[in-house]
Amino acid sequence: MAVYNEFLYDTIGNEHPRKNLYLLEVARLQEQIRNSAKSDKTEFVRELRELKRNRKSHPYNVSLSAFKKDEKTFRKNLSESKKAYSREIKGRFSPKITRLKILGFLSGQMEPFYKPFTGLSYDALMHYEEALIIQRQIDGVTEFISEHETAMADAKAARKTIGGEDNKKARAGLFDFKKIQRQKYKADIASLRKKIKEGIISKKAFEAEKAQLKKKQAYAILVKSYELPGKGNRELIKSLHYQVTKGFRREITVLNANIADLRRKTPVEITRVVPVNAFLSFFLPGFGQVLNGQYIKAIFFFLISIFTYVIAIPYSLGYANFQGDGIAGLISLAADGSKLDKSLIFMIEGTLSVYLIIFAVVLVYISFRDVFKVDRDRIRGVRPRNWFETKTSLFEEGFPYMVSFPAMFVIVFIVLVPITTTMLLSFTGMDPQNQSKFPWVGLENYKLIALGQGIAGKAFWYILGWSVVWTLVATTLAIALGFFLAVFTNNERIKGKLFFRTIYLLPWAVPSFITIMFFSIMFSPNGAMTEIITKLLNADAAIVVKYNPMLSRITLIFIQGWLGSSYIFLLSTGVLQSIPEDLYEAAQIDGATAWQKLKRITLPMVLFQTAPLLIGQYTFNFNNFSVIYLFNGGGPFNPTKYGNLAGSTDLLISYIFKLTTDNQYQSIGAAITMVISLGLMVFAFFGFRNSKAFKKSDTE
Repeated sequence: MAVYNEFLYDTIGNEHPRKNLYLLEVARLQEQIRNSAKSDKTEFVRELRELKRNRKSHPYNVSLSAFKKDEKTFRKNLSESKKAYSREIKGRFSPKITRLKILGFLSGQMEPFYKPFTGLSYDALMHYEEALIIQRQIDGVTEFISEHETAMADAKAARKTIGGEDNKKARAGLFDFKKIQRQKYKADIASLRKKIKEGIISKKAFEAEKAQLKKKQAYAILVKSYELPGKGNRELIKSLHYQVTKGFRREITVLNANIADLRRKTPVEITRVVPVNAFLSFFLPGFGQVLNGQYIKAIFFFLISIFTYVIAIPYSLGYANFQGDGIAGLISLAADGSKLDKSLIFMIEGTLSVYLIIFAVVLVYISFRDVFKVDRDRIRGVRPRNWFETKTSLFEEGFPYMVSFPAMFVIVFIVLVPITTTMLLSFTGMDPQNQSKFPWVGLENYKLIALGQGIAGKAFWYILGWSVVWTLVATTLAIALGFFLAVFTNNERIKGKLFFRTIYLLPWAVPSFITIMFFSIMFSPNGAMTEIITKLLNADAAIVVKYNPMLSRITLIFIQGWLGSSYIFLLSTGVLQSIPEDLYEAAQIDGATAWQKLKRITLPMVLFQTAPLLIGQYTFNFNNFSVIYLFNGGGPFNPTKYGNLAGSTDLLISYIFKLTTDNQYQSIGAAITMVISLGLMVFAFFGFRNSKAFKKSDTE
């Protein structure tokens, strides 16, 4: 049974009594049934049934039905009157004035019609008060636009009468004025130069005064130029045109805002108590907005229907796929396809299909939620927003979503689709023997990694161990080196700070691959560093760093420490220069040593500001491909320990590169990639969460 409330609520939440006396009686009887004793309920139920049975003959419903019939006739006649009035004033006024006069004519017709019915219906009350608002404002707006349009027409007519003689006199006057201004400028400059010689003002003050005199001269000439008949007329026309166009929009916006304020405070009264519009339009976004009377909004939501039924669903079923079969192709991976069909393409297109369906479901739900909210609010009494209110809300409350949605859409198809494809690929058997077509293998690849079997073998765990050591030692070395270089150059007793800072930034300024290749050549069998090390150690044979796993690793750590120190140096220098000197002075007064000031003031403040970036350095170095690959290609190689696919200095990232690009083991490479990604995400999460900078931002 439909349950009604005695009161209605507007957008603001104000309570209003029902004007529908029939529904008011129903609501009161329902309230009495709920609150009365069992012995009295029978009588109230009988009264309610009798009331509903005779609802058509209820006095209020009879009056309301007559009003709606009269309103329908009035609206039809008003439409004809509008056409007749439009024809009558056509060509007599500008388009803006014509629009305002038609609006005033309509409000003048509506006000007397709806006035007698304001006590009968909230809709009649709203139309009546809306007509009053328009009548109060329309005359002022019309007068404002009319005056400015007349002035603009006069200015345009005056432009034709501007003659040559007047222009010549004005130009001559402007020329003489410029001459006087230049002479005055020269005299002022001479006066300022004299003050410099006398020591009254400095050179810096002279330059500032000179700039001000130039601006003053240019402004005076500009003001004088408006006395030219032609230029003054053009500026006047431009100003009047601005007033007409912008002023018209401003006044119409004010009028619409006042009407919107009236709508927010005037409830709507309907007989339904269930938001059926939302359920009727669930599978057709846009239709519910039409049912709610929001026609312009419906146009935008119909685009969701087009996207869902023309793009998302057909594509997921295999239509318009390059090779794939939509979501079905993601399951089959072209197992029953032709020789030209490729499992990877089926996987990518299937992944795209899944995301398109997710987008469609989310958008359909957004449409359903919008219709449901509007319909539910109408039942409570809240009047649906008109297009002006919707547009205003969209640009104010919905602006963050509007600017974020395109970026989110791009992120899905540029970031999430490749990541999802990589994740799915790790559960397949794509290897050198199965490049065109490959099957699903489940967790087999992860099992091989965990047990150190198959193509991954024990090499994975050796490489993982070296990757962790490399990340911790090389990054920590770079951080320590960069920090202490920054502290060194920030010391007030150091001379030539600009020189030292330039030198320390060179590793960052010079492209890293050039530096790495330089070191690679220096440490080659015939390189300069190889000869220097051999002579220093007085060895019988050449000590080639590249041929020794331990020496190669140590060298790579030092190279990365040098390359990475510049970035840390730059970060630390910026933070050090922002530390107040008062802290060090207070510590000095308390008797703190240089080490205590470094430990208690400098280091905590630098770490607080740079901790998130330092954590990023660790995750970056874990996947630092270039320094490993360019220096020695991951060597030296030890097949008995690492197999034929990796070397002693390979990191997991370079190992994946060799697995996938050089040897076509894409599936096992994808599985290792997922393991790395998960590990780095966990490390970054706990690192960021435990950093003081993030803890402070959470508590604020």
